Amino acid sequence: MTSPVLEVDALLDTAKILVCTGSGGVGKTTTAASLALRAAERGRRTVVLTIDPARRLAQSMGLSELDNTPRRVEGVDGAKGGSLDAMMLDMKRTFDDIVLTHAEPAKAEAILANPFYQALSSSFAGTQEYMAMEKLAQLVATGGYDLVVVDTPPTRSALDFLDAPERLTTFLDGRMIKILLAPAKAGGKAYLKVVTAGFNVFTSVLTKIIGASVLQDVSQFVAALETMFGGFRERAQATYDLLKADGTAFVVVAAPEPDALREASYFVERLAEERMPLAGLVVNRVHRPGSAALSPERSLAAAESLDESGGHPLAAAVLRLHAGRMTLAAREQRLQERFRHAHPGVAVVQVAALPGDVHDLDGLRTVGADMAGAAGSPAA
Repeated sequence: MTSPVLEVDALLDTAKILVCTGSGGVGKTTTAASLALRAAERGRRTVVLTIDPARRLAQSMGLSELDNTPRRVEGVDGAKGGSLDAMMLDMKRTFDDIVLTHAEPAKAEAILANPFYQALSSSFAGTQEYMAMEKLAQLVATGGYDLVVVDTPPTRSALDFLDAPERLTTFLDGRMIKILLAPAKAGGKAYLKVVTAGFNVFTSVLTKIIGASVLQDVSQFVAALETMFGGFRERAQATYDLLKADGTAFVVVAAPEPDALREASYFVERLAEERMPLAGLVVNRVHRPGSAALSPERSLAAAESLDESGGHPLAAAVLRLHAGRMTLAAREQRLQERFRHAHPGVAVVQVAALPGDVHDLDGLRTVGADMAGAAGSPAA
């Protein structure tokens, strides 16, 4: 079955937000960096934001490190007016910035000093995904970039940020928040009165689990943050809407392997459920067959014949290598055909397997040119 072809250059020339998602180990970070570099060298002011904790993106762009501030990537061809910045999400710094921006100074100081906040902003489940949405919105709001490329975490949680508005609303409207707010709202000695009168069973159990001081830290944190809740909810929903708007596109990245393509199917179906704009699938590290005139069977037969004659061991080894490559390419092709049958409308593009890892801008250019079907020039 023939699938539509993902027109990469047309996508890079028109998209405002490009979200690369997929399972781990499929070259997603390299794909995101390659797309960002190609867009920059086609004349667009581009920034690539990685949420992946790996350092591959910084290394491939010649940067010693990435942090929460966009850093200019040197060595990019800016002849057409484009530029490339790169950054890595620091969820605690992003959370701190939100507090400092949207809370009164005294309240912001109380929030930042709260022990529960310090734990929440560093490692609480779901914080990373929510902060990724916040940082994406901030980058778009600056107006300094034509294109924002987002490299998501290498797991199914890569799409958790799609649930952020709903999870946040559920959290803010939940019974737990009301319970935690009640003591702080009551104030002073009324704290114990509220606990013993209204929530004695619940809080006694919770106190045994997490401790009285921690419970009080949580209550005080929630009370201090209460005035910001509306802003959190509104910004989360606004970013969610931004991801569905014209100019946003999702690219699913996979390798030609059963597990990776199964995960790709999950991502495609999840995006369809959310009505998110899917641009297509990039299949990385594809082994393209050599001469089709020499089948694997004929190659192996010729190699065995040479072995029997006792001559040309190098030629026999090359024939076996060719047979193995042809067999692998056929297997990968069958796996991709299954995906195409399951998702016939999804545009697909292949990227050939490289002999080594991508570790510099030239390597990223090679990948980008292959994706765009323009092996000659990165800005064709």
